[in-house]
Amino acid sequence: MANIYELMPEIMGEEQMYISTIIKGMDDQKAQSFANIYRTRRRDPQTILLVTLVGFLGIAGIQRFLTDQLGLGILYLLTGGICMIGTIIDLVNYKKIAFEYNQKQAAQIVMMIK
Repeated sequence: MANIYELMPEIMGEEQMYISTIIKGMDDQKAQSFANIYRTRRRDPQTILLVTLVGFLGIAGIQRFLTDQLGLGILYLLTGGICMIGTIIDLVNYKKIAFEYNQKQAAQIVMMIK
């Protein structure tokens, strides 16, 4: 049975627990396939943090575009991160934004490889 710590040592915390429950019932080949695809689609929370900080330089909403939230991305871009309030909120919640996106990607990948 596949071990999450060996397959994807770069993930931690809540994401690690979530992914370990997903791959628990998979054989080694499917788990490795999942890990390879997930690694390419996953958004790193630090990347989300950095692009959210770019919002303070005048290009707000990049974090929303990266997580496939096009409507919010356009809204942030046109309103200056909703007058910086939305950007500040995203700065606080960057891990949650990344985790929710990664959960959706993991679910799609599981459906693909089954």
